This record gives sequence, C-alpha cells and structure tokens, in this order.
Amino acid sequence: MIKKFLAAVAAGLIALGSFTTVDAMSREEIAAINVQTAADFQFWNDDSPTKQKIVEFVEDVTNPNSANYIPPEDRIATFDMDGTFYCETAPLYFQEMMFFYRVLEDENYQAPKKLVTLAKKIQPKILAKQKLTPAENKAHFEGLTKAYEGMTPEEYRAYVRKFMDTNEIGLTNLKRGEAFYLPMVEIISYLTNNDFRVYIDSACGVDTMHELVGGVIPIQFDRIIGSDFNFTSTGMGKDNPHDHFYDRHTEKIIISGKPLHDNAKTIKIFSILNQIGKKPVLAFGNSSGDSGMLEYTLQNNKYRSMSFFVICDDVERELGNLTRAKSDTALALKRGWNPISMHDEFKTIYGDNVRRNI
Repeated sequence: MIKKFLAAVAAGLIALGSFTTVDAMSREEIAAINVQTAADFQFWNDDSPTKQKIVEFVEDVTNPNSANYIPPEDRIATFDMDGTFYCETAPLYFQEMMFFYRVLEDENYQAPKKLVTLAKKIQPKILAKQKLTPAENKAHFEGLTKAYEGMTPEEYRAYVRKFMDTNEIGLTNLKRGEAFYLPMVEIISYLTNNDFRVYIDSACGVDTMHELVGGVIPIQFDRIIGSDFNFTSTGMGKDNPHDHFYDRHTEKIIISGKPLHDNAKTIKIFSILNQIGKKPVLAFGNSSGDSGMLEYTLQNNKYRSMSFFVICDDVERELGNLTRAKSDTALALKRGWNPISMHDEFKTIYGDNVRRNI
C-alpha cells in the first residue's frame, strides 16, 4: 500500500526550487539557514507573537545590563524533535514509518512472520490516522527495534539515510530527510548564534536523530538526547555486559532487538538532569510527551524562562488536525506554555512548493 502511494506522490512532485524562492529546500539549503539578529528571520510572519517573544527574550537575557541577564554557560534551550521542528504527521513519526518500510517494502529483508502480520494489521489504521489499541501500540513500539535485530550501529545509520531519501506521504515535493519546519530551524539558528546551548530532548531514537539531524540543524552531536537502543555483542551470549570482556578481533556490537529505553514525559526531566546537568531557560515541544520538559523549565527557575508549544493547525501546507489543535491550544494556555500557531505564524513551513495532496 505504501509503495503504491509513494509512487503516486512521486509522479506529482514539483521540481526543487532555490533558497531565495522558498521552494522545498534541500538538506544543504536548510543547513545554510543563518539567523543572527531579528532582521534575519525570513520564514515567520511579521506579526508573529512567537517571533516577537523570542527576540525580546534573547535581547533581554543576553544584555549584561539587564536584571534578567543569563551567563552564556546557563543559556540552555531544549527542543523536542517530531512535531516541534520536524514533521510527525505524514502520517506518523519518522522511525515508526521506517518500520513499515523495513517490514513490508524492503526486498532485502525477510521479516519474521509475526512482524509482517503486525505491520499489515496496523498499517491501514496508521494511514487512516486511526487510533491503535494499547496492545497494538506496544507491539509497534517493540517492532521498532526487533526489525533491526543483529544490525551494527553503522548498518542501522546507513538504513536511516536510505529511508531519508523516500518521499513523505500526503505532502508534495518533500523527502523525509528534508521535512524540517523552516521557521523553527531559524529559531534554533538564532539561539545558537546568541550563545545558547541548544539540545534535542526527544523520544525518537538517538541513532536515528544523529543521521536525520546531523549536518542540517546546528546542534552538536553530543547534545542530541533521545530513546536508546539496547545493544549486545556477537560474542557476549548470556554474559552480563558488566562482566564480559569485549574482544575487538572476534566480536562486533549489534542491536539486540529488545525495546528502546524510551525518553518521554517525566523521563525527559531525568535526561536533562543526567545529560545536561542544568535546567533549561527555554523549552519547545508539541505534545503531552514533552510536558515534563516544558513544566520543569518553568518550575522555580532562577532565571527568566519560557516554554513554547507548537500547534499543528495548518491543513493546507501541513497535515494538521483542527480538533487536536484546539485541544492543544487550550492545554498550552492552561499550563502557561506559549502556543505557536503554524497556520497563523509561519510564512512557510517546508517551502512554497510543499502542499497537502490528500
């Protein structure tokens, strides 16, 4: 089903344009986005309250004469990935969609019958944006690693790169490796250029994000935090890894197939404590899975702090859901998170040639 759908999408693709005409951008063009001052923003509407708040915040806390001055070493900003600065609606998260490609489309992989049965059962629901049962969600989550059991980290990352070159579902002229929200990339660039230490704190797998984000978004490799693979060694057997002596001549590290160590909700706070060691002053998310990070940033912060919540309310340039958007906006306002309306505030999302086609 996906293969036929992608073929139809590919047949209607519009040729990639240039950076200046804001067509669908290549990874190289996205990487060239550089915002140093308020005047450099191109992809936000002029009356965007979010842009105004961010600029005012940055100019305030970077001013040594301001009572709200934050030293560079404490200028921490954390971003969720899927749905915050990267597409999660076509029709689901990157690595969840890669599971279907791996199990049902990859002619070089003989998937276990159990995974094939699962994929064929839940794929129609995912494509129709129907809710999975708790059991189906659990099995899908487990399949995210089971489908790559025995791969080395390098082989997995190569597989991610391969999948990045496939077309997004439901959006024209857009490959999965290019599906970044251009206005949010500008925010990351702006913060980086003003001496903020920007981190990703996502439920997506770390190894997945290293390839998807690397070389495109100005976030250092060691500042990418996410769900972790369970690894093993080809020679470890039933040994405890704490006791096993790894022989570089006879063994290699592989994916065990056990479920990911998930990084979501309150676990995102623990990740900040363990891997950053300082509380963020800015946090950006888009779902309840980011609630821990957003709330923790605002709780008893010794510095001025703000949390932002991206609302997917655009149904022409993105696969928005207005019912969810209304609910998400209400949640953000209730919790004191600043809602970001994609429809009202983004001058473009992926580029002017990217439109909804379903």
